[in-house]
Amino acid sequence: MNERKIVIPGETIVKGKEFLPGEGTEKRGDEIVALRYGLAEEYNNLAKVIPLSGVYQPRRGNIIIGKVEELTFNGWVIDIGTAERAFLPLTEVPRYVDKNGLHEVIDVGEMAVAKIWGINARGIDLSIKSRGLGKIDEGLLFKINPNKVPRVIGKEGSMIKLIKDETGCNITVGQNGWIWIKGEKIENELYAKRAIIFVTEKSFMSGLTEELKKWFTENKK
Repeated sequence: MNERKIVIPGETIVKGKEFLPGEGTEKRGDEIVALRYGLAEEYNNLAKVIPLSGVYQPRRGNIIIGKVEELTFNGWVIDIGTAERAFLPLTEVPRYVDKNGLHEVIDVGEMAVAKIWGINARGIDLSIKSRGLGKIDEGLLFKINPNKVPRVIGKEGSMIKLIKDETGCNITVGQNGWIWIKGEKIENELYAKRAIIFVTEKSFMSGLTEELKKWFTENKK
């Protein structure tokens, strides 16, 4: 199966002993069956289902974008769109921060890019120690359905690379659905946003990268 197709729970995606079940699927005999509604994809004998609706499921290693809700004596409480509490401790900031100066790093109401480094009974632990993480102070921010994120990124990052190349913008895609676009001009940022919205609206289509290339040809700035 080279083309993606929409499947419903219980539907057979591929048949054959050589196939392995990936995310959103299970093996029944020699068939790989969908466990949820979404886009079925088979790559290197691994079948999976990309969900088209639902809420964000946090995972260790995910890059997310969230809003600071509260400052505590040892870090920041950040809303990342999950039921669990997400916390950025002082120890996961790449420089020394005075406990009375947390607001100088990120203040209540401000947005930040962070990485999930732990999930436990207390909640979700975040870090901004890696490059490209930290407070967002310029650019364009908007939100999409978290389950459309894999389509926006594309296979091995192909879709988002195309959008970056065509618009000249830096784009950070949070796994929780927040997208941060930073370009030389607001026009470039809006152009990139339009392209991403096009991908989310056509996420059910096969051959979407080619459709996006066509869209760029027809919608030159």
